[in-house]
Amino acid sequence: MRLAIALGVMAMVVFYLPVNAQLQLQNLPVSNTVEQAKHSFSGVVLDKQTTKPLGGASIYLHEVKMGAVTDASGKFLISDIPSGKYLLEISFQGFSTHIETIDISGNLTKDFSLSETFAQHEEVVVTGVASATRTKLSPQPISIVKKADLLQSSASNIIDALSRLVSGVSALSTGPAISKPIIRGMGYNRVVTVHDGVRQEGQQWGDEHGIEVDEYSIQKVEVLKGPASLFYGSDAMAGVVHLITNAPVEKGTIKGNILGTYNANNGLLGTNANLAGHLKNGFNWNVYGTYKSAGDYSNAYDGKVFNSRFNERNFGGYLGVNKSWGYSHLLISNFNQKIGMVEGARDPATGGFMIFPETALERPASQAELDSRDLYTPYQGINHFKIASDNNIVVGKGRLNLNIGYQQNQRKEFGDPDNMNLPALYFNLQTITYNAQFHFAENKGWKTSIGISGMQQQNKNLAEEVLIPEYNQFDIGGFVYSKKTFANQITVSGGLRYDLRNVTGKEFMEGTDLKFQAFNKNFSDFSASIGLSYSPSEQLTWKLNIARGYRAPSVSELASNGAHEGTNRYEYGSLDLKTETSLQTDAGVEYNGTHISFGLTAFYNAIQNYVFYSKLSSVLGGDSLVNLGGSDLTAFKFRQANAALFGLEARLDLHPHPLDWLHFENSFSLVAGQFAQSLDGSNKLPFIPAPRLLSVLRANATKMGKGLRNAYVKLELDNTSTQNRVFTAYDTETPTAGYSLLNLGLGTEIVAKGKTLCSINLSFNNLTNISYQNHLNRLKYTDTNALTGRMGVFNMGRNLSLKLNIPLNFKVAS
Repeated sequence: MRLAIALGVMAMVVFYLPVNAQLQLQNLPVSNTVEQAKHSFSGVVLDKQTTKPLGGASIYLHEVKMGAVTDASGKFLISDIPSGKYLLEISFQGFSTHIETIDISGNLTKDFSLSETFAQHEEVVVTGVASATRTKLSPQPISIVKKADLLQSSASNIIDALSRLVSGVSALSTGPAISKPIIRGMGYNRVVTVHDGVRQEGQQWGDEHGIEVDEYSIQKVEVLKGPASLFYGSDAMAGVVHLITNAPVEKGTIKGNILGTYNANNGLLGTNANLAGHLKNGFNWNVYGTYKSAGDYSNAYDGKVFNSRFNERNFGGYLGVNKSWGYSHLLISNFNQKIGMVEGARDPATGGFMIFPETALERPASQAELDSRDLYTPYQGINHFKIASDNNIVVGKGRLNLNIGYQQNQRKEFGDPDNMNLPALYFNLQTITYNAQFHFAENKGWKTSIGISGMQQQNKNLAEEVLIPEYNQFDIGGFVYSKKTFANQITVSGGLRYDLRNVTGKEFMEGTDLKFQAFNKNFSDFSASIGLSYSPSEQLTWKLNIARGYRAPSVSELASNGAHEGTNRYEYGSLDLKTETSLQTDAGVEYNGTHISFGLTAFYNAIQNYVFYSKLSSVLGGDSLVNLGGSDLTAFKFRQANAALFGLEARLDLHPHPLDWLHFENSFSLVAGQFAQSLDGSNKLPFIPAPRLLSVLRANATKMGKGLRNAYVKLELDNTSTQNRVFTAYDTETPTAGYSLLNLGLGTEIVAKGKTLCSINLSFNNLTNISYQNHLNRLKYTDTNALTGRMGVFNMGRNLSLKLNIPLNFKVAS
């Protein structure tokens, strides 16, 4: 009933607010709407060294999502701007980004000069803060990945790409299509994924459940490392991955692109097209579509890995209006994916992969079946639909942000070779998310915000097999946050939050046996954060942050009762679990100079009531076993213990002047975790990524004659250490050998008459075709190859990746 009511309320907001927001604001008293003054911002952007105009530079006001592009004479104009203070970002490829706060209280004219650079050191973030903020002013570590970075990287999904690009981020993978984000050793329900401001809710408790967001549509990613419960509530203990697809293009323009991709190793073919526009009257939109198809990947040890194939068909976009009263956008996305699940069963005679193992149809996979793109059982079918209304409205001298969304995650798992279209498992998860924030006008330098956020969630089981009960969940939390900058050097920020969660599980009978008992659980706790950023000079910044995070146990941890897919264990939940809490301290320093840039961040995270599973003992002695389908599975139950995580991330970039075009970039990440006491002879936290050092020698060329620009070539050495610090209790995991991968990348833009015709990016990964297993590769624990004695399936071998992107640009007539 609560879900139906919430859906009704959301429908009214989604369809009523965009059309009537301006009319309603006009009926407010003049004092509350600041007379809806329509102001403008104009100027010229020049090359600081040559004083020539920079045509095509981007000017963007983040809080109101309004911008412009300079014309051939470097001039720009943004109109219909509400009164207020905004964070301005001016960017042009090959030049340093200019960021400052401007006060729009009338028609403002101001000129700017940009300097050439091959390294960007300052950017703007919107994750983990109340409003857009310069990265150097945020006390928490935040990494930004732009579209250009993604185009220059070879990956099979967005989390795989982030694990290659962001220090401290790893991917827990189940084949090339499924990767879960791991931030500083924590993942699953301890990481919150946000898509265009909406919290992404799927079945993130499962090992083989990805994040269901279209990779090709993403324009920018922000990764916040450390507890972020202050803004996101329960689950954001490790951090936040914010994927940004929809952002209004500059007024008076229509932009788009056609992207084609190819991966030689698994024959992946992908294409994406999008078209975005912003008319002079403030109406703006974006629409995109994606198709992907991949066969089985291969490596030197396994050959083709049977059933690692997948395909995707996605679409989405938004439409909205930006006016002097603010903006209102309606966002829609649909992610559809089918994934083969790798079982890794082997033919004892040949070592080849088996098809339909442990059934009457069991046999070795033929070459034709290995070459096919058809899906064989077991496989998954996922459809994730989302619609959201995102609004920013001027109220007095402040701003009201209101975001309300509905999403439906349908996950089907197919396992019967005799009936390949009948799902054995079918989860239908519906979620309504809401987030309301009011940002007060700056008062004596203090920028203060208050807000409430939460969600209503309902899960149903629509197939014969069930792993978790049907349940309803309701979350609500409120926060206050404030920050102030002193003497343009010291920024202090902090806040408090309190959350409540109610979870009700339904009783379920399996024949005459009670599978799930009914329950009603309430959880609550507070979160807090206080941080300091100190910049004694433009080049040097010191940071310190202390944050308390909170996480309520997931339904799978509370009430699971079944065999966990892909493992040899039977899991029981525990209704006695308490909330997890963490207290993390981050300290760091950043320096960006003429010849060298470096950064160092260290952290310590003390966790109370860390949830994990442990083996059950039989009353007769030995391990407790559950017989399922003729197989004995070891029984495990979720429990809690205190734990700690600690580590560091470091980067060093050498770019000696005047050889600014040459960079030697190095990044290192290390995380370790341990329980406060030993469990079955081991005190290490499970599934902690191995230490990693990535070294990149990179050369850039802004111009190469008349036909090429923004060219680059890079040589990478990706060193991953042996991971011996493993949780050996209950045969949970084993050590993993280290490895080094040699990668090569190159690319350029092809231009004619000053306009980009297309960009080409080539990547050669694992040039020497090393056979290796990443420590967080779940396929590492599949069957042993009797012919070679090697256990599990190895990661992808040598791969060539090609990306061709064709930009589309149009001017809107006045």
